[in-house]
Amino acid sequence: MTRNAIASPPALSDSLPAEPPWALRTRGLILDLDGTLIRGHEVIPGAGELLARWSGRYVIVSNNSTDTAAGLAPRLQALGLPVQACALVLAGEQAVRHIARSHPRCKLMLCGSESLRACAEGLGLALVSRDPDIVLLTRDVGFSYATLQGLLRELARGATLVVSNGDLTHPGPQGAVVPETGALLQALLACAPEVRPRILGKPAAMLFQEGLRRLDLPAEDVTVIGDNARTDALGAVRLGIGYLLVGNAPHADAPDVARLLDAKCRRRHAAPEGAVGGDEYQ
Repeated sequence: MTRNAIASPPALSDSLPAEPPWALRTRGLILDLDGTLIRGHEVIPGAGELLARWSGRYVIVSNNSTDTAAGLAPRLQALGLPVQACALVLAGEQAVRHIARSHPRCKLMLCGSESLRACAEGLGLALVSRDPDIVLLTRDVGFSYATLQGLLRELARGATLVVSNGDLTHPGPQGAVVPETGALLQALLACAPEVRPRILGKPAAMLFQEGLRRLDLPAEDVTVIGDNARTDALGAVRLGIGYLLVGNAPHADAPDVARLLDAKCRRRHAAPEGAVGGDEYQ
């Protein structure tokens, strides 16, 4: 995506409604994924229309720490969302890439999906099961008592702990609660409270900065749309990005993105009430 492509105002057809007030000073969007566009395999109302109206002018910045962009994009396309891999900034993949850039010769213990392990190997990182320099904790659905014991052993030996994201859960289909990386981190910290991991996902700046880089836009020209005050809103506020929230919480601007497209609200720059903390271990 180039600056010229993003800077041009959208050419809306007669069949599309006028832009809502919040969009008038917005040239690009940083969108959350889970709870904003999808819930598991369910598409949230308005998600497809939002992506169509902002085609070429959005990136999806997600604390997803299971998938790579290349693997997730086809699945979103199968749901009817025309998302290209270059528009996906995912916490797990970005954590692996960050380690590969910053510590290319390190020995890495990676607790996570096969997709992320393949990504790490493809970037030349040495994956080990003992004596790592860095432990990377992501959403590991195979996490077990033995995993916890192993992590505690390596951290006691001096390994650095990096965590893809601190979310305890994310929204699933039909109101289901899906355990996230932060729940695994809490188990680890309950046993080793002295550990101070580095958390790379939202609300930390790294993913938002990558989103701005891909949009090739300054913060003041971008709006974040998400569903979580502690990650989406707080991260936006810290970088001076306007934001809007969807969902059922009292501070939400609209119930979903379908209603947000018709809403007369304006994007906000101050964190909503309750959007404090969220990075205790950074």
